Formats: sequence, C-alpha cells, structure tokens
Amino acid sequence: MSESGEGTDPMESDLRYYLRRLTIERAAAERALTAEARERRLRLVESYTRKIEALSA
Repeated sequence: MSESGEGTDPMESDLRYYLRRLTIERAAAERALTAEARERRLRLVESYTRKIEALSA
C-alpha cells in the first residue's frame, strides 16, 4: 500500500492529474510577468476545468 493509503497502483488518476495541473497553472497565472503569459496559463486553466467537468459528468 502506498503512503497515501490509496492502494498499490503508482499511476495517478486522470482526475487527480487534472486537479493538480489546474492548481499549478492557476498559481503560475497569478505569478506571470506578462499579460500574454497570464493568458496562456488561464487558457490551460480553462482546459483543465473542462476536462475535470467531463470526468465528473
């Protein structure tokens, strides 16, 4: 069993991956030095949000 108690499969679920990436990209958007960089990050946030919503449906 893994340290997190989630079983022995070392693979991360799609939902968990998208949630993690969403958090990373949102934080990066807040730190972005240019408007263009911020927009790129926010587009990724939107993409991950749609993927999470699709998995939750």
